[in-house]
Amino acid sequence: MLKKLLFGIFFLAVILLGYFIYDNYKDISFSEYQEIKAELPVHLSGKKFAGSESCIPCHPSIYETHVSTAHYKTSAIADSENILGSFNEKDAKINLAGSQVIMTQDEENSYQISQTYHGKVLKKSKINITIGSGVKGQSYLTFEEDSLYQLQASYFTLTDNWINSPGYPNYDFKRPVMDNCIKCHVTFAKNKVITGNSNVYDKSSFIYGVDCERCHGPSQDHVDYRVNNIKNMDFDPIVRAETLNRKQQMDACAQCHAGLRTVQIAENPFSFIIGDNLEEHSRNYNSGKPSTNLDVHGNQYGLLVSSPCFKESTDMSCITCHDPHKNQRSNTKHFNSKCLSCHTKPENLHEKTDTSNKTDYSNCIKCHMPESPSSIMRVKSSNEDKEESVNVRSHLIGIYVDSILQN
Repeated sequence: MLKKLLFGIFFLAVILLGYFIYDNYKDISFSEYQEIKAELPVHLSGKKFAGSESCIPCHPSIYETHVSTAHYKTSAIADSENILGSFNEKDAKINLAGSQVIMTQDEENSYQISQTYHGKVLKKSKINITIGSGVKGQSYLTFEEDSLYQLQASYFTLTDNWINSPGYPNYDFKRPVMDNCIKCHVTFAKNKVITGNSNVYDKSSFIYGVDCERCHGPSQDHVDYRVNNIKNMDFDPIVRAETLNRKQQMDACAQCHAGLRTVQIAENPFSFIIGDNLEEHSRNYNSGKPSTNLDVHGNQYGLLVSSPCFKESTDMSCITCHDPHKNQRSNTKHFNSKCLSCHTKPENLHEKTDTSNKTDYSNCIKCHMPESPSSIMRVKSSNEDKEESVNVRSHLIGIYVDSILQN
């Protein structure tokens, strides 16, 4: 009798546990992922994308923190919630030479209108894609049939207003967007030209944001393997950072953080998969020119590998300090702790410092990775202002005096 009672309690517990699991995960079932996956594109390598949502059942906490990162938010389908600029009539205007740019919305969409000062509409462009997480600002893209262009107006976070897009002339202009530009803001897009030297795309191929599969590779095989062979751990077709050597880890970041890699060697900018040798796919047009000044905005990789900290280490890489799964921006305590993990007694390194200033030896990055003006990212905050550089934290770790790097 006791055995039957215990068995009944155990059986009821199993049923309740099953219901709990179903109730918590019914909205993210694997059957639903099969429907999502069927609509996703196939990588140029032939590997299939699974979609970052397929990571949720096994990696819910990583997914939850990753979607708050600037990488994940660096592009999206435009809607009223993710366009940061104001659409108030007074604010939503940029004056150009001979024309104006007006930002406007209706109940469903947002638009940029180019018109004369007399009110004659020259062009009305729908905002299809937002580019940028909003930390520094946002730019906006539009499709004209299948051709992709950057729009005239951008949003600048520092001044909370619309500006003429960086690098744009003071007249009506549109810039075609090709693979070497869009590759750093989306996980994948299929260009109609194999070299990527075109702004004509298959619209349905876009995977927005820099998500899980940009850094772990197209993951349909991994998802299928885990679903069908959950107990078999002998082989898993997924790329893990800890299995890569330092060069391969750095290449993952260098795709976008190593300057303009416009010298395309193999296929197109989206052909690279984590674990490949990036130099066999593309190169920075400044390669072989060591005297070239590296900009703080576009070439964090080049600055880091030029630093003594990197040169004197055998294992330091980007992920030594940055966890791509978490939003660590402005977390100076975290980044300073990475410095102090090696330089355990920083006060001994500052023997010549005037201690009467009570130097804060725990704030390493303030002095050794100062915010520096970018020569590439320059904006005008109003129609009358001159272009000014945006400050970006330098990844050239060194000794600076009055913001000047010392030999």
